[in-house]
Order: sequence, then C-alpha cells, then structure tokens
Amino acid sequence: MRSFEELVAEAESAEVSGWGFGWLDGRATEERPPWGYSGLLAEKLRRAASALDIDTGGGEVLAEAAVFPPRMVVTEGWAPNAEHARALLGPRGVDVVESSDGPRPFSDGAFDLVTSRHPVRPDWSEIARVLAPGGRYFAQHVGAASAFELIEHFLGPLPEQRKGRDAHAEAAAAESAGLVIDDLRITRCRMEFFDVGAVVWILRKCVWWVPGFTAAAYEPQLRELDRRMRAGQPFIATSARHLIEASKPRG
Repeated sequence: MRSFEELVAEAESAEVSGWGFGWLDGRATEERPPWGYSGLLAEKLRRAASALDIDTGGGEVLAEAAVFPPRMVVTEGWAPNAEHARALLGPRGVDVVESSDGPRPFSDGAFDLVTSRHPVRPDWSEIARVLAPGGRYFAQHVGAASAFELIEHFLGPLPEQRKGRDAHAEAAAAESAGLVIDDLRITRCRMEFFDVGAVVWILRKCVWWVPGFTAAAYEPQLRELDRRMRAGQPFIATSARHLIEASKPRG
C-alpha cells in the first residue's frame, strides 16, 4: 500500500462533482438495497406523462432510465452537479433547473410523478402541491444514523443527530401534507473502506457528513484509520436507506 501522504494527496486532488462513485472501485464497497431503485424508477418514468426529479445530483441515476416522460425536469442545488446534469441529460431533452428549493419553482399540479434518490430534505407540502391529483411520489431516502460509525469517528458521539431521517417520521410528515403512503421499506447495508484515501474522498464528496472537513484538520483521526487498514482491518460502517412511495388523492 502507498504511503499515508500519497493516498491523502491523491484523494484531495480527485474530482468529486456529479453523483458517481466509480473512484472508490477497489477501495471501498457498499451493499445495495434489495429493491433495486434504478430499475423501479425506470419503469415508473416509462409510464409517466410528466416527471420531476429532485436533488438529481449529476443526473447519473436518472440517466440509467431508457425512456423519459414527454416532460422531464430535474432540480439540483449545487452548481458543479447541475452543470454535470446538463451535459448528461440535456441532450435527451431534460430541463435542468439549478435550485435548492426542490419543487418551489413549479406550478400547482405540474407533475404526475415526483422522484428523488437521496433528497437533501424532502419538503412534503411542496411535493404534494406540485403533484397532480392521482400523482405519485417515489424515492429512495437516506435513513437514520447512516454511516454514523464513520461520522462519529471524526466528530464524536452524536446521539441527537442519530434520531434524524427516521423513515416512520418522514412517512407521518408526508401524510400530514395530504399524501397517502402506499409503500415503505427499510434496510441497513454494510459499508467497507479499505484505504484512507477512500475516506478522504467520500468526506470531500458528502460534505454534510463532517462539515468543514479537511485532511489537515483531521489528520490524527485519519492516521488512526490508516494504521488499522494497513493491519488488514477495513473500516466498517452501516448505511441506512428507505424506499417510500406515496400518492396524492384525486378528490
């Protein structure tokens, strides 16, 4: 294995825009949820007349669908990701709106399908507003305490933050906004990191995990991980995901 300094320097200079994770191939793994979100999403898009994908990232997940509705719109709040999404999805007729306000730029009842993979913060009242009567929300959300083994390695115990993103609380909030929960599935998946560069890269990409992260600021914690990994112990964490599908009543 290369030196600590070489691994960190490589990870610090690597590209992190978009929402692909290919840079981690051979350096980290994450078990995938059992339901196969991309395949389910593709089928729903094929049947829709108009769809909005919120927090689309670089558009990589949406781009896996072979067929888009006649009207396909995405939102993304981070400018580098929005630029990536325009390059990837624009040639297929997708309208990319640079916005961190989710559905807010759109009119009431504008879409019969609203989707998202890992939305930052679902605004249920806005989602309900832009859905047409009979329309559906279909998404995969990050669940409670996802990757907190890694986050707490750097920040220490976060008992209150572990309670956020609870699947049942989100479902209740959706119902309070007037939606009907049709499906809710919850899973936890194993994550493994094999070198310290993988950790630096993921913390640069998922900036909300350890706010203000730099390798220099957290060098002691990184060196501790590096020692363990060189001894043949990958760092193990657990991701949390839930699949949620909701509908807007017609009457």
